[in-house]
This record gives sequence, structure tokens and C-alpha cells, in this order.
Amino acid sequence: MRLQRFKEKYIGDRAFYKLVLTIALPVMIQNGITSFVNMLDNLMVGGIGTEQMSGVAICNHLIFVFNLCVFGGLSGAGIYGAQFSGKRDLEGVRNVFRFKLWLVTVLSLVGLAVLHVFDEPLLSLFLHQGSEQGDLALTLQCAKAYLAVALIGLPVSALSQAYASTLRETASTTLPMGAGIAAVLVNLVGNWILIYGHFGAPRLGVVGAAWATVLSRFVELAIILLFTHLNTRAHPFAAGLYRTVRVPRALTGTILKKGMPLLVNEALWSLGQTTLVQIYSTRGLAVVAGINISSTISMLFNIVFMSLGASIGIVVGNLLGAGDMEKAKDTNTKLTAFSILCCFAIGGLLAATAGVYPRLYNTTEEVRHIASRLILITSVIMPVHAYTNACYFTLRSGGLTRLTMVYDCCFVWCVCIPLAFGLCRFTALPIVPVYAAVTATEGLKALFGHHFVHQEKWVRNIVNE
Repeated sequence: MRLQRFKEKYIGDRAFYKLVLTIALPVMIQNGITSFVNMLDNLMVGGIGTEQMSGVAICNHLIFVFNLCVFGGLSGAGIYGAQFSGKRDLEGVRNVFRFKLWLVTVLSLVGLAVLHVFDEPLLSLFLHQGSEQGDLALTLQCAKAYLAVALIGLPVSALSQAYASTLRETASTTLPMGAGIAAVLVNLVGNWILIYGHFGAPRLGVVGAAWATVLSRFVELAIILLFTHLNTRAHPFAAGLYRTVRVPRALTGTILKKGMPLLVNEALWSLGQTTLVQIYSTRGLAVVAGINISSTISMLFNIVFMSLGASIGIVVGNLLGAGDMEKAKDTNTKLTAFSILCCFAIGGLLAATAGVYPRLYNTTEEVRHIASRLILITSVIMPVHAYTNACYFTLRSGGLTRLTMVYDCCFVWCVCIPLAFGLCRFTALPIVPVYAAVTATEGLKALFGHHFVHQEKWVRNIVNE
């Protein structure tokens, strides 16, 4: 009897998993290929030297903050996009996209200005002595050269994200997937040609890696624009999309009220993650390289719970917009359970192979040792990460953006960063136990998430409100 109740509460039927995988699988494939190519990027750049790999990694931490700000801003608007889509209100979807268009324009201008003007001071924050080997001046030089070119692709990437998020909110997941796959293949081939100078091309090193990335961003945007606007039958929101760029004042105010906390959350959360890396970097340049390898490999495995979390935001958001509250709650429970179960298997696979991946990199034994231990720690905590990620998207789907901000970024700044700073500043502990202690706080975050979700304040239709 208990087993039957357990199955009814946590296990869905075939139709349920078909729906979930229809949305999540294309996202997994796209993110999986992207993460795999990022790993190959690291291997290619790392083939030049540890300093070059570390320089690119530091740049990517700064670009990560920009991308998360864009993601946060689009997520706030996306709550309404998903619920308008569930309500079958196409003009509502169009207006939400127009808001996104203005948003990514403003964020791109601000991001370009900050990263161009303050490039060297920001990059220098991550450069510290403390490793057995490493040339800090060379690392800074490589980082500045890479960033100068990479900035060209930021506004292009932001516009692609605006389109891709709206396509996913309207259940069109295959187009962003196809564009993403094409982009990463262009990036991969471009890296091989431009980093090492194949087919008569100049050997550009880290600058070649940056140009390959920029080119891939343009290819991705071109594909999305072309197939969205030439097939308005499959993507009806695109019909008349640019008839005007004005957004109704009431909707703008509502999205800003609900969405701004998500933008602030992603900005502060990404800054928090970057701050953690900066704190860890005080243990030496080898730590920066080790974290880069670890995060690149871990991201390849994290796509499962990240994609399922995004599915919660879309599927549950659609159900809330359609007014089916009981089904929204049931679906959320089953999706969360599915994500956790998947991550027990994925985490086990990552743990079993934690020592293999760092061996693929042309770097020092010190860096390989650090990377393998950090990967192992990440694998152990992965099911907990799956649950906290599901809680985040659950709260977000119902428009509880302020609570989402408290739950997500405040935890990083009030718990993780003080702990990391205290351990690095006032103890002589090596990076591995410091990283393990900070990562273990995810268990506390899971308890908060459980409390917030089971209050069920997220179960509401915000577009009707």
C-alpha cells in the first residue's frame, strides 16, 4: 500500500515522461554538446600551456557574470512568457519578447562598457602567487587578449538567448537545440584552425579561440532568426513581432516588479560564484586551473538536473497559466523526484571517473590532483544540487521572485562566501578541504528549499493577477 502511494506521488506514467523529455531532451542535447565542446576548447587551449588555459578561464568567469545577468533578466520576463503561452495569448508572448529585446540591449551596453574599461583590474583579482609553478604576467596578457575579442560576441549571444528562451516557453525546443549544435561545431572547427594555425591560417593561440567563439555566436543567431521568421506557422509569435517595439506600460511595470529580483539574483549569484573563485585563487594559480578543469567537466554532467530544472519552469509555468493548479503541484513533485534520481546515477558515474579527465589536460601534476579531488566532491553533492535547483525553478514558476532571490543569491553571500573567506584567510587548509566545506553547505540550502516549496505559495496564476 505504501509502495503504491509512493509510486502515485513520485512516479509518472509514460505520457508524463514523454512530455518531460520532449522539453528537456533537446535542452540536454544542446547543453551537452556545448559542454563537451567547452571541454575540448579547454583541452586545445591547455595544449598551449597552463597560463593560457588559466587566462581564458579567468575571462570566462567574468563573461559568466554577464551571461547570468542576461539569463536572470530573461527569466523574469519568461515567467510571463510561459504563462501567456499556456493561456494561448500570442500577443502577450510578443509583448514579453519585445520587453526582452529592450532588456538585452541595455544589459549588453552596460556589460561591454564595464568589461572594456575595467578589464585589467578585474582580471588581476584572480592572479596570486602560491602555486609551485605559474607565470602571472603571461596569464594576465593572455586573458586581456582573449577578452578584447570575446566582447564582440556578447550582444550577439544575448539576442540569441532572448529568442531561444521565448521559443522554449512556447514549446519550440528543437530550433534552439539545432542552432546551438551548429554553433558549437563551428566553434570546435574554428578553434582547431585558429588556435594551432591549420589550413594555412595564422597560429593565433588564445586570440584564435576567442575569434572561433565569436563566429559561433553569429552562426547561432543567424540560424535562429532565419528559421523563426521564415516559419511563422510553427512559431506564430513571430508573426508581426516587429510591427512595433513598444511594450504596454502596465506589462512593463509588472515584469520589472516580478522580474527585477531575478535579474538581481542572477547578477549577485554569478558575482558570488566568481567571488568564490577569486577567494580560492588566493591559494595560487594552480587552483584557478584546477577549478577550471573541474567546473568544465562537472558542467558536462550537470546538464541533466539543469535541463530538468528548466523543464519545471516551463511545464509547471504552463499549467499554472492554464489554471490547473493540482496538476501543476503533482507534476512538480514528479519532476523533482525524477531529477534527483537521475543525479544519483550521473553523480556515481562522475565519481567513478573523477581521476580520468584531468589526465587529458597538458598541465602539471599539482593541477591534475586538485581538479580530480574537486570533481569527486562535486559528484557526491550532485543529487542535493538537483533538489535545490528544482526548488529554485518551482518558486520561480509561480512568480515568487523575491523569495527566489533570498533563497539563491543571499545564501551564497551570507553562507558560502563568508565561510570560504574565513577558511582561506585565517587557516592554512589546502583548497580541497576548503572547497568541500563550502560545497557541503548545499545541504542547508536544500532544507530551506524544502520549506519554501511545501508552503505552496508558488501555486498561483500570475498572468490573471
